[in-house]
Amino acid sequence: MVEKSETTPAGPDMWAQMMAPVRHLGRQVADLFAPSSEATGSDDAYEITVELPGVKDSDISVEVDDRRVTVSGKKDSSREEKDKSYYFSERVYGSFTRSFRVPDDADLDRIEATHTDGVLKISIPRRSKGPARRMIKVGKD
Repeated sequence: MVEKSETTPAGPDMWAQMMAPVRHLGRQVADLFAPSSEATGSDDAYEITVELPGVKDSDISVEVDDRRVTVSGKKDSSREEKDKSYYFSERVYGSFTRSFRVPDDADLDRIEATHTDGVLKISIPRRSKGPARRMIKVGKD
């Protein structure tokens, strides 16, 4: 009698399983280079703060699309020091992107952004809710 052995066929599932750790590593590397950020909310507005030290105003872009605020840009800086006994050179460059989904009550037409001392602040006002309850007068025909 011949025994039947089970084997997993080579195919798309096998490749997906093999590539999963690589995709996970790619996400971790992207998170490592993403700028630090913080999102808060109050009764009047939402505020997003993104740390962008060394990034010029002209290299920052803030876009709104489909209830998502996306901050992107590039950092390109270098520093060089020379002395009789040493030489130091440091370069930092690269692109970054961070996206934030905003709640339904955000007023996307009145968003403002400021960049001061390496900190980008995005203010997103909330739409006024209006009266929650009101009386409707019933008239006669």
